[in-house]
Amino acid sequence: MAYAADSATDLPVQRYSNTAVTFHWITVLLVVAQACLGFAFEAAGRTPLGGELFTWHKTVGALILIITLTRLAYRLKNPPPPYGPDMPRWEQIAGNWNHRIFYFLLIAMPLTGLTAVSAHAKGATTPLVGGIPLPVIPGVSEAVGDVAGGLHVVMVWILILLILLHAAAGLKHRFVDRMASAGRMPPFRPADGRPVVIGQGSA
Repeated sequence: MAYAADSATDLPVQRYSNTAVTFHWITVLLVVAQACLGFAFEAAGRTPLGGELFTWHKTVGALILIITLTRLAYRLKNPPPPYGPDMPRWEQIAGNWNHRIFYFLLIAMPLTGLTAVSAHAKGATTPLVGGIPLPVIPGVSEAVGDVAGGLHVVMVWILILLILLHAAAGLKHRFVDRMASAGRMPPFRPADGRPVVIGQGSA
């Protein structure tokens, strides 16, 4: 958890480590790309272009799962820096739960997607970009695949909503509330010009 430390407000702001920052922004780019691919292959339908986009969608989904699991392992070993005392307690709690739900969705969505694909796979694998074979889940019925596909779509919209809320909260903290806590995630810096130090893991 990353609740506020009981410290004076003139102390340096503790930010995420460079490793955590890299994980964060790579995840952002992949999730945005994944959303675009998802909507694009749905619009393309059962065409050669749709099939190619779907292959890219599966590939990016596999990357997101790998990166999320690695990122979660890093976070568990290197707890995030605490929120600043300028952030209300309820917002700290909301922020922590928002991160938990993010991790759940970024793991559950690729798995439900794989389950849906497994129900219609012709063999033991499904191809990713470059012909890389991804093992499917054996014995998945079409009914189970349809349920997994439906859950996948629902989670997509929940994730989009959470991303919008997360981004809006971050921008509000930085440009409206001018909280020093907004400097925890580079490239943003504290609005009051306070110095920043790495408060998580290694530099």
